[in-house]
Amino acid sequence: MTIKRIIRNLVLALLLAAAAGCATTGADGRDPFEGFNRAMYSFNDGFDNAIGKPVSTAYRDVIPGPVRGWVRNFFANIADLWNGANNLLQGKPADMVTDWARFAFNSTLGVFGINDVASDMGLEKHDEDFGQTFGRWGASDGAYIVWPFLGSSSVRDSAGLVFDLSLDPVLLHKPVRVRNAMTVLRATGKRADLLDASRILEEAALDKYVFQRDAYLQRRRNQVYDGNPPRASRETPLAEASEPAPESPTAVPAAEAPVARPDPAAIEAAVRLLEQPASPAVGTGG
Repeated sequence: MTIKRIIRNLVLALLLAAAAGCATTGADGRDPFEGFNRAMYSFNDGFDNAIGKPVSTAYRDVIPGPVRGWVRNFFANIADLWNGANNLLQGKPADMVTDWARFAFNSTLGVFGINDVASDMGLEKHDEDFGQTFGRWGASDGAYIVWPFLGSSSVRDSAGLVFDLSLDPVLLHKPVRVRNAMTVLRATGKRADLLDASRILEEAALDKYVFQRDAYLQRRRNQVYDGNPPRASRETPLAEASEPAPESPTAVPAAEAPVARPDPAAIEAAVRLLEQPASPAVGTGG
């Protein structure tokens, strides 16, 4: 599938999701497409169980750890190019210099990026994308969306994803057979790194859809503001979602209502899993 076709399909899917949302109402104001999103979540989960986990498990069991580390570092090094570009667009020139210095050192001293010598030199690794850049420019999240294969997103992050995909050096690489092999290898390696985390999440006694949705939105907000988000105003959907719902006549008193307390390990697992798309067809991060 060509890059233009991927982008075209993504835009068409965004329009279809918007149309589906007109006939769907979610209890959470941030999730007006909840019916569509739950269907896509179930589809992605089934795809991962049928293909993603078995392939990544075989990869982890067969490929030696040091070789997997070289693969991980190689693709993370490529991602530093676009981390730097996004940091520049976000008005963080110092971080941009760090990102591009990482790429320079790892590409040379690290032998085409397979060794992360930049981290040993104290150069911090960043994780930036165009969705975060749009957020720094003032764009709100918009509605939460779950895309088939691509996983959790939002209206803003979906727009950013169009740029991420169209500028991804791996997806632009020629010849096509090499591009496809690199794309599958990158996604398989990232999914293999999260096998233990996914097991922790699956064992949590929670609604996994709601858990991942809330974790995704919180994580993206933290990323946009580099871990120091401002306090949400009462007018924002995020704040509205945190307001207690009006008590119904049959509501259980607060003192008697059971409170679900997620395992911190499960929270960490969800956050890490959100960095990995459900499909081996995409993935621009390091």
